[in-house]
Amino acid sequence: MKEIVNCAAYAAGHRTEDLDLDSIHEILKAPGKFVWIGLYEPSEEILERVQNEFGLHDLAVEDAHQAHQRPKIELYGDSLFIVLRTAQMSADRHIQFGETHFFVGSNYIVVVRHGSSVAYTDVRARCESMPELLSKGQGFVLYAIMDFIVDMYFPVVEKMEEALEAIEDKVFKENPSRQTTEQIYQLKKDLLEVKRAVSPLIDICNRLMRFDIKYITPETQPYFRDIYDHGLRINEMVDNTRELLNTALDANFSLISISQNDTSRKFAGWAAIIAVPTMVAGFYGMNFKFMPELQWTYGYPFVVFGTFCICAVVYYLFRRSGWL
Repeated sequence: MKEIVNCAAYAAGHRTEDLDLDSIHEILKAPGKFVWIGLYEPSEEILERVQNEFGLHDLAVEDAHQAHQRPKIELYGDSLFIVLRTAQMSADRHIQFGETHFFVGSNYIVVVRHGSSVAYTDVRARCESMPELLSKGQGFVLYAIMDFIVDMYFPVVEKMEEALEAIEDKVFKENPSRQTTEQIYQLKKDLLEVKRAVSPLIDICNRLMRFDIKYITPETQPYFRDIYDHGLRINEMVDNTRELLNTALDANFSLISISQNDTSRKFAGWAAIIAVPTMVAGFYGMNFKFMPELQWTYGYPFVVFGTFCICAVVYYLFRRSGWL
């Protein structure tokens, strides 16, 4: 995949021309225009060229090149630097995380994608189809891409809720097992990763809505309230799922303990039943010479029948008490 996905100039909500990196500085001099650049895992050379064109801060460019950053918002001189984590569910139901970095200035926005992330071609096409909103400038482009990233979390969280329901069915409708515990742990781990990616969104949106950032026009700031609401909703969904998952884990441990107790009680019950003939055989194995029933014709059948009856009574009592 090419490093420079798209590079174009916009004016009055319309795309005016496609650009290459070497001609950007001429467009930046024109009033009423802004540049929108899309990069995918750019090399150090490409980022250095972009840095020279827009005068980006060294620390921000270093973060954008190395990736693996936490979600954050930073103000470096004349540019705003934002990092967001992206997420999508793969075919094998594993969450694939990526990163998107934004450089926003007075007349430009540079979007840098890393890792597993859906291309923003559809976002660009949707923005270009709404010139009245795109005319608000790079602030609206920032909102559109952030909104797309946050909305991608909803199917991920919904899949995790479905996984929770499947785990609950295994815990309460099937025999509890170690495999279920492993699935619960893996889901808790995925939820924690989503929580770490989404939680900073609240602070980022708060700063974009409430602070005076000259690159975000007052007409654009209310749009970030929508992202703020979506971020809150995703956080609540993740917290609720984590709480239910903790309950399912406790229930799984409890049911495993109950199952082990049931097994122990069954062993104890059968041991008590087997103890009866063992005790009788012990008495008759002591080789006493004078035992009255030894001379009785029906002595042996009587002892065997009596032993069987006692065992049956003990079995009945254990059965009624639920031990067997």
